[in-house]
Amino acid sequence: MEAKNAGKKISDIKIDIAFTSVLIRAKETLRIVLEEALQPNVPIESHKDLNERHYGALQGLNKAETIKKYGEAQVKIWRRSYDIQPPNQITEFNPDGRSESLKDTAARTIPYFNKHILPHLVNGKNILISAHGNSLRAIVMELDKLTKKEVLELNIANGIPIIYEFENVAVKLKRIIIFALNCSSSIKRHIRIIAPTI
Repeated sequence: MEAKNAGKKISDIKIDIAFTSVLIRAKETLRIVLEEALQPNVPIESHKDLNERHYGALQGLNKAETIKKYGEAQVKIWRRSYDIQPPNQITEFNPDGRSESLKDTAARTIPYFNKHILPHLVNGKNILISAHGNSLRAIVMELDKLTKKEVLELNIANGIPIIYEFENVAVKLKRIIIFALNCSSSIKRHIRIIAPTI
């Protein structure tokens, strides 16, 4: 239901290209949003660099189970620090057994954004990103130039579209819409790009 509402909220914006992670729920959310926005044929690029942060040994545990196993203080450190990783665990999607901190997530998400998404913005395209809380926190950190401390306080609400409007002296107005999964309202942010890095 939330993805349908999100699609209706952005239906007045012509989306030129959409980006998502390789995870099923992000892809499915994007499909629903585009259908509700009456734009089901938008080109989509999926990439693992937009995947959610990998929580290692915590993957698959809910918050209560994690607290019971490791203690509330330790769980808070893992969830709310910038550069401390949870314990490692080998999985199908993480064969080297590495878990990620927010810093690690940003280290893969921001370069992907700069190399693959930003050029579309520079060319005047409207972009939609359907991803996950931590990968989006990393992108918002970059766009809003947040400090490490500020990004730790940033919560990306599930499904609420965040609409950035970019301006450049040489490029017409364009938009990027990012949201985590599910939806209810929208937030607009304006950014002036003077000399975008590509």
